[in-house]
Amino acid sequence: MPQPEAISPELQYVLLLFALFVVPRILQRYRLPSAVTSVALGALAGLGFGLFEKDATIQILSTLGIVSLFLFAGLEVDFRQLRRGTWVLIQHLVICVALLVAITLAVHAVLGLHLRLASLVALALVTPSTGFILDSLASLGVTDSERYWIKSKAIATELVALAVLFVTVQSTSALRFTVSILVISAMIALLPLAFRAFAETVVPHAPKSEFAFLLMIALLCAFVTGKLGVYYLVGAFVVGLTAQRFRERLPAVASEQMLHAVEVFASFFVPFYFFNAGLHLRRDDFGIGALALGVAFLVVVVPFRVALVAVHRRIGLGEPFRKGARIGASILPTLVFTLLIAEILRDRFGVSRSVFGGLTVYALVNTLIPGFALQVPLPAFEAPHAPQIAVREPSNGPDQGEG
Repeated sequence: MPQPEAISPELQYVLLLFALFVVPRILQRYRLPSAVTSVALGALAGLGFGLFEKDATIQILSTLGIVSLFLFAGLEVDFRQLRRGTWVLIQHLVICVALLVAITLAVHAVLGLHLRLASLVALALVTPSTGFILDSLASLGVTDSERYWIKSKAIATELVALAVLFVTVQSTSALRFTVSILVISAMIALLPLAFRAFAETVVPHAPKSEFAFLLMIALLCAFVTGKLGVYYLVGAFVVGLTAQRFRERLPAVASEQMLHAVEVFASFFVPFYFFNAGLHLRRDDFGIGALALGVAFLVVVVPFRVALVAVHRRIGLGEPFRKGARIGASILPTLVFTLLIAEILRDRFGVSRSVFGGLTVYALVNTLIPGFALQVPLPAFEAPHAPQIAVREPSNGPDQGEG
């Protein structure tokens, strides 16, 4: 096995770029998501060759990846579209919250974790990775109706999950929670002013500068929420939401062209996030206990999540169980959210290696399921190569059941 010092840093980065942007694309023909391949490559580099350990460059590129991913997810939130299926989405969220509570109590009872930690584990098990799922829609072979519901349910669930994550992580003390609420509230209040000032003073003199402004604001807010201890994703997501709300005053920041630009930017940097996640894995994370716990999560949680969606849509919309199961399978991937929460649980709360490893196994395997279950390749996060399918508004017909 070659020693890390025997390979020049320049050659290491060249090999890394080749590995992250060529190898995953080759393996996609076997329905292996690029994200999972990138995590595996990170584990191989760290465990097998000792490369890129504590590499500041990889860390920066990883941060750019997760920030751009959640900025993209925030930009995709269109409350006008969500309102078209309000009643069904409310029912879906009630079911998700009930499932979250049930899993929290089960994890607390079986694993003996504090309720706060058990709730984080439950979030890691049930929260779909919206950015990942949205980018996968073009490859899943779903209909316009299925596309609408997959997108809407993933976004609605992530909105609730981010709120629960914020409250759970920051509620360790009253002072910490109060300060965090004040900072987030100030951010939400000041962001529209920043967008307005940019639109009035900068855009007229510097056209086509919206992308750079949006990205820099997302990085700044991500840094703030990272310092608060709720990780970078909250700040980036809030910026995306604000840009979407501000689209009438400054259309360019939430236009299709901007979405595409952010998506292309993320397509380059997100693989570094998954690679970096793999770098931090250790052999001890995957002992017998971790593997057994991961299998238990998969056997119990995955079928239950799919069945809940299918049964709900059967009762609420009169859909065939098979069609509801397709939507349920499409929103199974929890890769990004699970990896993030597993990292928080390990680094901030010191959970056992079995819990961390079990969550990692669960995330990697459930991300593989849609590609195999729906019998199509599933990309991780890359710029679309074909026009996006138009989202059809729900009608009062038998396919949707409400308006």
